[in-house]
Amino acid sequence: MSNDHDFAGATWRKSNNSGDGGCVEVAVLADAVGVRDSKDRGGPVLIFNQREWAAFVAGVREGEFDQE
Repeated sequence: MSNDHDFAGATWRKSNNSGDGGCVEVAVLADAVGVRDSKDRGGPVLIFNQREWAAFVAGVREGEFDQE
């Protein structure tokens, strides 16, 4: 993961289903996807390439991270 992506002008989005706690925001650039804590917008950003992000989203859709 590289830190040389500029998310300053990015459009950050969060789920319409998110409540008041435990939310993250996602911003998509041409070559990277950033994820940050919606309550700490000036804090660190996790950066994923498109392949990593696609694998994560597929895992979420398949229930890979569901807690039992």
